[in-house]
Amino acid sequence: MAARSRSALVAASDRRFQRFGDGYILVGFSAGYFVAISTHIKEVGQELFQVKNHKDMLTDIAICDKLGKVASCVRILGICVFVVVSVKIHDMSNLSETSSVISLEQENGIEHLSWSKDGQLLALSTRGGSVHVFLSRLPMVHSVYALHLAILTSLTEISIYAYDVDNKALFCLNNFYSSITKNKPALSATAELPVEPSWLSLGPYHCAAGLNNRAWFYELGSTDTVLMLKEREYLGTVTNVKLSAEYASVLHEGKIQLHMIEPANGDNEDKETRLFPDEHTPDIKLTCHALTTDFLIFASDMGHIQYFFIEDWKIISEYKHTVGIRLVHADQSGARLIVVDDKSEGYIYNPVTDELLRIPEFPPNSMGVLWDSLAQDRNVFVVFDNSTIEDVLHISQSLLMSSDRMKPRSGDWVVMITVLQEAAITSLPSGSMIEVVGTTKLPSNQVPLLLSGGQVLLETSSGKLTQLVLSTHEVTSSNIHDSQKDSLEQALAKQLVLRRFGEAWKTCQVLNTKECWSRLAEATLKNLEIELGKSDSYYTSYCSIVSLALYKLRLAIRVYRHIGDVGMVWLLQDIQHVEDQKLLNGHVAMFLQDFEKAQEWYLMSSRPVAALDMRRDLLQWDQALQLASKLAPDQMPYIACEYAQQLEFITKDSQVHYMSVHRGSYSEALSHYEQGLLSIREGKPGSMEETHTIQCRAGVARTSIRCGDIRRGVTMAADASSSRTLKKECGDILENMKILVAWWLQTEKTGNTRKNLSFLLLLKQLNDAAMLYEKGQYFDKAASTYIRLKNWVKVGELLHNITSSKIHLQYAKAKEADGKYQEAAEAYMTARDFDSVIRVNLDHLNNPEEAVQIVKDTKSTEGAKMVARFFQRLNDYSSAIKFLVLSRCHDEAFQLARQHGQMELYGEILASSLDSEVRPDDFRSLALHFDSERKSLLAGKYYFHAGEYQKALKNLMNVVKANSEDTEAISLAIDVVGAANDDFLANQLIEFLLGESDNIPKDPKFLFRLYMARRQYREAAKTAIIIANEEQINGSYRNAHDVLFGMYQELRRNNIKIPTEMQANLTLLHSYILVRLHVRRGEHLKGARMLIRVANNISKFPSHIVPILTSTVIECSRAGLKSSAFSYAAMLMRPEYRPHIDPKYAKKIEAVVRKPSRGSQEEVEPETPCPYCDSPLPESELNCDQCKTTVPFCLVTVSLVGPSPAAGRHIVKDDLTACPNCDFPAIFSELRIILESEDACPMCSETIPLKSVSLVEDTRTYLHPQGND
Repeated sequence: MAARSRSALVAASDRRFQRFGDGYILVGFSAGYFVAISTHIKEVGQELFQVKNHKDMLTDIAICDKLGKVASCVRILGICVFVVVSVKIHDMSNLSETSSVISLEQENGIEHLSWSKDGQLLALSTRGGSVHVFLSRLPMVHSVYALHLAILTSLTEISIYAYDVDNKALFCLNNFYSSITKNKPALSATAELPVEPSWLSLGPYHCAAGLNNRAWFYELGSTDTVLMLKEREYLGTVTNVKLSAEYASVLHEGKIQLHMIEPANGDNEDKETRLFPDEHTPDIKLTCHALTTDFLIFASDMGHIQYFFIEDWKIISEYKHTVGIRLVHADQSGARLIVVDDKSEGYIYNPVTDELLRIPEFPPNSMGVLWDSLAQDRNVFVVFDNSTIEDVLHISQSLLMSSDRMKPRSGDWVVMITVLQEAAITSLPSGSMIEVVGTTKLPSNQVPLLLSGGQVLLETSSGKLTQLVLSTHEVTSSNIHDSQKDSLEQALAKQLVLRRFGEAWKTCQVLNTKECWSRLAEATLKNLEIELGKSDSYYTSYCSIVSLALYKLRLAIRVYRHIGDVGMVWLLQDIQHVEDQKLLNGHVAMFLQDFEKAQEWYLMSSRPVAALDMRRDLLQWDQALQLASKLAPDQMPYIACEYAQQLEFITKDSQVHYMSVHRGSYSEALSHYEQGLLSIREGKPGSMEETHTIQCRAGVARTSIRCGDIRRGVTMAADASSSRTLKKECGDILENMKILVAWWLQTEKTGNTRKNLSFLLLLKQLNDAAMLYEKGQYFDKAASTYIRLKNWVKVGELLHNITSSKIHLQYAKAKEADGKYQEAAEAYMTARDFDSVIRVNLDHLNNPEEAVQIVKDTKSTEGAKMVARFFQRLNDYSSAIKFLVLSRCHDEAFQLARQHGQMELYGEILASSLDSEVRPDDFRSLALHFDSERKSLLAGKYYFHAGEYQKALKNLMNVVKANSEDTEAISLAIDVVGAANDDFLANQLIEFLLGESDNIPKDPKFLFRLYMARRQYREAAKTAIIIANEEQINGSYRNAHDVLFGMYQELRRNNIKIPTEMQANLTLLHSYILVRLHVRRGEHLKGARMLIRVANNISKFPSHIVPILTSTVIECSRAGLKSSAFSYAAMLMRPEYRPHIDPKYAKKIEAVVRKPSRGSQEEVEPETPCPYCDSPLPESELNCDQCKTTVPFCLVTVSLVGPSPAAGRHIVKDDLTACPNCDFPAIFSELRIILESEDACPMCSETIPLKSVSLVEDTRTYLHPQGND
């Protein structure tokens, strides 16, 4: 301070410096400075901060610790002139800034300042002697009822607001209508008060205010003016007042006076007023109270909590707490009560069950509690102090409170049960718990008034209303898409705890993970106590709760359907129509795997046997038997049987501890099976009782054997009434016991006598097992057991019923060992062990023919080796070589063949075995052998099979050059060139076939084969025509036809155009072949037409000119074609033909020539449109002169194939078919007629079943064949 010589301290006065905080002093200097210093020992003499806030001389400072404010004033120096002076208000947290300024006119300075104790008033004195008092803040006096608020907005004025939760355009409060801004409280009415009140109270139809012992009551009328109702004085200073629709509850000096607000009518005169405590409890002091429509709730400093039922005008519930009660906060119904005791601990009190549940983390300096006014969040409340708000939820472990927990204290309380029952449905049920959901920071100097859907309405120190969203409700549907994933997951957890499932659904849609959906579904099922949505009352009926629970089930179904959990969807759909709420709760608890809770609900429901069914399904048999003894004694035998089956099942696979541990389990199973047998009466055949008896008897048989009572078990299993399955099961048990006893003998130190007895026991068990298998017709298992016993006689008796190859094989080995080889061979054959059959036939039965036949049938490699060795011993080397090749012993076969001069035989065998795995090296070895011996033909042949085509052709060309008539060598050379696909080799062979090397052309057939082998179909077609012409000239018409037809088909398959000459020659030859067929069937006209076509081309048939012309004349005469008969008869009369006419027909032909028919015209051949150009075309004509197209013909009639009918013989689309072998077109009706007497196709000569001929749907394939234009 000494350092500040430029500033003088204000004149000595306790007003020039002020203490604040914890040991700090604020000092003011006349120069306008504020300096803060500390009185702490470590900080003595240290200046914390300093700030200059005034230019003129500072005269005084005043600090208000309650507000955290400091006020300062100044004096104007110089000439005294009345000017505007001001008082500056600073916030203690930031003295450098001025929060507000108070201005005074016509004053020249302020001398002193002072705050009132509560900080509401600030007084100042001026140099002129004036005193000014300012109101620094209004007292925060308010009251809330439901969604309505009354607030002191000035010292003598109150304002009533309505808060619209649903965001409606208009809101009604007792006929007050006011426009409302969305989510903002709307001012409904104001009222002027005669004095400044110390408390306010708001009810549904009234408002009250008061000071000291006086109270003013106002009626909320039908206009926006609040009407003064009355003024009333009480016997003491009023602490606070609670209002309901008809009554007022006034707390004054430890007493409560309950009276009617308005004068009572004649019916309620005895219920007009009452004072608490009454004369029975005069020593207690009442500290707090709450008033609802039906109840007055009050508490005392001794811990008493009492419910006064207004309708009956009596106390109906009383609870004694260990500590005095300081505050109570009831929800609107009064069914849920929050209690704050003198230790500042909070509890929730349930008046139905007289339970007091402690609230965790309750703030020690709590200033109040607010229940959420939304019906769907009615289980949510907040506790606040001066800095934070804790969001708390109390939830129920059970789904619905049962009314039987209400225990009336006296008989005259019966009338009250109905009212409390409805309240209990939404009240705190037994087994509830409380959870703190979140904490929200409270703005300073603001007091929470109302909680609705997570939004808190607060009053500021200036009397204004603001809103605050709780941290648990920050993520809403409007901003959900803007939130991060982590915050969404946290929001989802809070929404599930708060049971805001609608918002949780939207959050899950954004997160869209299976885990989130599963959490939502599980939380939905755990909270089947459905919130009532936007209901006007917390009271509801039991039926409404059930219907809302079913709605929550449907929500869970929707979630499970969304995530694809079909099983849960089906389960919930099955129970959604259950009307019994407790039964429904049991089902849900079971689905959530809380089986103990599920059993409790089931036992309280209308169907307690569901608990028994659940335990049976869970295989919890002990609990099931206990429940069945009380709920369904008739089910105990069935449960005992199921229990025994479970015990038997879980122990039968554990073999090692059979002799020690599991014998007890089987004994227990046997006991339960016997219990099931003894407790059930015999049933009708096929009934459930009979089935149960059979199962129990079977279980007794099995477990008796496992427990050591083998005689009893075997006797029961061998009974004729026992099933085949039981016999097999008991047989299996006996066999497994053999293994266990053998293990026991190996592990235990026993004497020889005991081991011998055990061995006899094993034999007895195996005999019993085999006997049971045999009686059960399990012949394979019986035979296998008899084999272990070496009882071959029994095996032989069962052999014809045995299907197992393994058993037949064992039997065959046993017979072979006994020297019964024929029986052994038959058993080996049945077991399909062909190698053993071959071995027995060769080594013991001396039957090589049978062995050889088996090798040929089975292609057995090992069998072939055995047969080869057998023939080697007999010096039959050809047979030995054959079977060595068959057994793929090519090297041995080669050596054997070379040693004994059988190489050609070996080569033939190899060549005939091309389908097997013959190596090219084997053929190469053969080829080299024959090449060394100058056998070129064989060398070339096997070089060909080895794939060495050049060497093969070289050797074959040597052969044909030496002997050009060797057709075998030429054919092999053609095959070599075709396989090699080598142009150089092909040219060599072509030059040879054309005679360029020796001037001797070879048969064209070889050239044709070469072209075909190399797939040169066009050249092959030309060659085929030449070959066919030679055959035709030689009179081999069928051969010529077959050559052309084969080439015709090959060209069709390879999509190559068929030469016109080939098609014409084939048509001509086919016409000649068809003549005999038609003549034999008596169709002379068709035969004549065919012969006319041939006769017109008679030069192509030089070997049979006269016979063909003779047949033409005869058939034309028979068919009535006189002109054609005369024409061809005259041709026969030529000198070169006449001597060759058959004498049988000479005179007849001469008569046709001498006496031609006069005036008669020959029948004109019908014409049909060309299928391509529609121009007229004779029926038998195949070449259209107009479009120059060769028309396809029918293989039966050699007539046109087209789309139009003609003379009954023309092919139409609806009467078209084809040969199934050669695919040649034909008239469907004509081909069927031919096949009735003939069974072969006239074209390909292949047999055609009549049933295989069918109509062709798509005729374009035959009108436009591939390869043709």
